[in-house]
This record gives sequence, C-alpha cells and structure tokens, in this order.
Amino acid sequence: MPDQFSRTELMFGKEAMDKLAASRVAVFGIGGVGGYTVEALVRSGIGSVDLIDNDKVCLTNINRQIFATHKTVGKFKVDVAESRIAEINPKVNVRTYKTFYTPTTADLFDFNKYDYIVDAIDTVTGKLALAENADKAGVPIISSMGAGNKVDPTAFEVADIYETSVCPLAKVMRYELKRRGIKKLKVVYSKEQPLKPVLDTNNEIYNDELTERRHIPASNAFVPSVAGLIIAGEVIKDLINYDKTS
Repeated sequence: MPDQFSRTELMFGKEAMDKLAASRVAVFGIGGVGGYTVEALVRSGIGSVDLIDNDKVCLTNINRQIFATHKTVGKFKVDVAESRIAEINPKVNVRTYKTFYTPTTADLFDFNKYDYIVDAIDTVTGKLALAENADKAGVPIISSMGAGNKVDPTAFEVADIYETSVCPLAKVMRYELKRRGIKKLKVVYSKEQPLKPVLDTNNEIYNDELTERRHIPASNAFVPSVAGLIIAGEVIKDLINYDKTS
C-alpha cells in the first residue's frame, strides 16, 4: 500500500528507507540554509531530528527562510519547525533546543547519539566547536560555508574544506581546523565572489540599532535554500551509502 515515502522508496529501496527512519540527525541553525535542510530531511524519511537554534522569526527572515511567514513572526524558530514537521510526518521524533551553540554550550549535547550532524550556524567559533566535537565522537558532519551576499545558486560545490578556494569563510575555517589537527570536514561552499550590500540609509535594517552589533549580509530566496537542499541530499546519500556509480 502506498505511503508518503513510496516515491522515495522507488529510488533507494526499502532497506534504505528503514535506515533513514532509524536515523537521528542534529541540525544546528535552522535559518535560511538549515531550515530547508530540515524540510528536505523530514520529507525524505528521516525518523529523528534535533533542532538547535535560539532565534525567533523576524520580519526580515521572510525573504529566505522556509519557516518564516507573517503568522510565525515572533515565535521561536524551533517551535515553528516542530509544528511544521508534525504536519509533514507526525511520526518524526523531534527534539528542540532554544540554544545558541558555542563552545560554552557544547556540553549540552551528546554527539555520540547522532548519526549525522549539520552545521548551518553563522559563527566561526560555533562551527569550529561543532567540527571538533563531531571529530571526537566519530560522527559525520557537513558544514555550510558562506551563502550571504551571493546570487548564483548554481555555483555551490561539495568538497573537503582543504579543497576549497575563494570563499572567505572557508579560508578562515581551513586555517583554524588545521591548527586544531582536524584533517577533514565536508562542506558546501561557493566560489562566487561575495557582493557588497547596497548601503541604503533609507533601509530600516540599516538604521536598526538592534542590528548594528554585527554586519548584516544581503540575501535572497534562491541561494541559501539551494545550499540547504544540497546539504540534505548529502546527508541522505551518506546515511544510506548511496553510490550513483553502482
């Protein structure tokens, strides 16, 4: 009898679908990139997801984040995501953490319980801590490099961090990971040169005192989403040991 994953099973087979249903994936950061990753993972049959993000949906998220709508503004992203997941597949085991992931909050998570880790957070310190903890636990991880200030969704590549070029964030990560003795990290990155945002002083986000604490990148609906879907695809294929050449 057909179910919601019948089309996916036609592609990968029942054994693979059973593997996905038994897998637990932690997604750190569920914004422009991570939100689409979560969406695709759940629609692909992942049985358990951990969602880690302390942000609330704001109006400026609506242009690019799948969980952001006018109805969800002001709500915690993890709560909105949990509700959406329940509508897609109520059987998914969802754990939510309203936590800003940093080296100081890393102890809240037992990495040995995860089958895969997705890094879709913004801070370098957090990304490095995720890579280190995943490496110690021997758990596969994929990390998103910079998606802001870019307009070419076809420029994304999947590579080891030490094979990357051009991307400023990847450059910093390469240096810091090498210092820490981490020999590999699977990433999604783009060689597209980041654009400089148009600094329009009439733009409210430019003048918002709440956002002056850090640089605000420009973004759109079609670049972060593609990065998120690529990441989800890599997670799914790695979990089922998919080999397109076989």
